[in-house]
Parts: sequence; C-alpha cells; structure tokens
Amino acid sequence: MTQRNLTITLQPDWKTAIRAVGVAAKADAYQGEVLNFETPAQFFGQLSEKRWDIVRAAQGQGEMSVRELARVVDRDVKRVHDDIVILAKLGLLERNEGGGVSCPYTSMHIDMYLQAP
Repeated sequence: MTQRNLTITLQPDWKTAIRAVGVAAKADAYQGEVLNFETPAQFFGQLSEKRWDIVRAAQGQGEMSVRELARVVDRDVKRVHDDIVILAKLGLLERNEGGGVSCPYTSMHIDMYLQAP
C-alpha cells in the first residue's frame, strides 16, 4: 500500500491555495494532498469530533463495512452512514465498490493559523 499524506489548510484566499497546489503538482516526487477550507466556520462545521472519531477509526484499517465502523466508534449505523457521506465528499474517506469504507491517508496534518482582523 502506498502512503498517502493529507494536509488540511485554512486559507481564505482560495486562489493562493490553488496556486500552491499547482506548484506542488509540478514536483517530481509525491508532495501529498491538500484539503483547504476558506473559514474556520467551514472547517469546524464539516469536521466535528464524531466525524474525526470515524476517520481515526478507519485510518490504517483497510476496507471496513459501515456497520463495522459504527460498532468501533460505538454509534448508530444510520448516523455513521450520514457522516461517512460527508467525509467521502470531503475526500477523507473513500467508498469502495463492495460498499465498504476506507481512509486512504497514513498521515494527516492540520495547518491552521488564526489571526485577529
């Protein structure tokens, strides 16, 4: 399994974020992947504590069924499924052909800098 790395950034200027990703894409070696949020509200609105629990439980485990993942995080299957839909849209989890779920990243880094206006 190849190691994939994700950096989550908070960059209000989305054009700058896209330029940085473009520069990294030109590198010869794998530079990792980036998920950018424009505001802290957007970040915290999408990535709640319970959703992070799902990501952490799936990380490094290979393919898991939704039911198995719900059992690991000790939550209702329906609610876990709803969170998986959002996490998959963000790219933090991947849905597999057999209906299972996996976290493709071996490491994740959150790069967030907040400054008073």
